Amino acid sequence: MDKSMLGDLDSLPEADKLRMSAMIDQLQIRDSLRMYNSLVERCFNDCVENFRRKSLDKQEETCVRRCAEKFLKHSMRVGLRFAELNQGTATPD
Repeated sequence: MDKSMLGDLDSLPEADKLRMSAMIDQLQIRDSLRMYNSLVERCFNDCVENFRRKSLDKQEETCVRRCAEKFLKHSMRVGLRFAELNQGTATPD
């Protein structure tokens, strides 16, 4: 967790700071898992058409790879844009 997020909590007792830090860590883990699950579900539904074999065929594998790359690039761009807006240094797109 980014400890700068706790900057506004300096007035709290140490035990409360630790609880808040643990809570923030849990929320970040939950959000990461939610994003991962969303990625898996979306790419699976878009790319896997049937269950002929245990492994993906070449077309499905390529589709899943592209889907995951797009999803991750989009998520990264959204995160960067959000950070820019929070810092007030938005760039025109």
